[in-house]
Amino acid sequence: MSDDQEIERVYLLARLPELPDHAEAWRLEQGYLPEHDLAEGEARGDFAEGRVRKKVAPDGKTSYRHTIKRGAGLVREEIEREIDAAEFERNWGRTAGRRISKTRYKVSEGELTWEVDAFDDLPLVMAEVELPSAETEVTPPAWLAPHVLRELTEDSRYRNFALATRGLPDDHPGS
Repeated sequence: MSDDQEIERVYLLARLPELPDHAEAWRLEQGYLPEHDLAEGEARGDFAEGRVRKKVAPDGKTSYRHTIKRGAGLVREEIEREIDAAEFERNWGRTAGRRISKTRYKVSEGELTWEVDAFDDLPLVMAEVELPSAETEVTPPAWLAPHVLRELTEDSRYRNFALATRGLPDDHPGS
């Protein structure tokens, strides 16, 4: 996998499954930057688009990232860089009205790491797994499989950007 590609499958879950003992819980807060909020002619700099994310590890260590993702489906372009807390704070205000927060549970299974996201302000639980190639066959593990409602990889309405800016799709179960 190249450094500028993300290859991942995404699944809608009926609920948060009982997770294996080796699952790690991470806290994520992310906000999406407006693409056209600068005055005409103003330099866009490094924060023209994308998202800023604050990630708190199980040990309490906090990290910050600026990420730009493009494309749809299984393989997307992803450009990511680490930023400091000050850069995050300077840009966080620009994301008002376009934010999500969630707990991400990471579970290593063989060569893959499954990530289960439980959203704070949405009745939504999803699982995703990053793959080494688009041809990689993947089957949800036994602890996860009974909770999978359907695959969402090709459904852009469930991308975090769409959830942060538009909320859940009208046909979401329970809506």
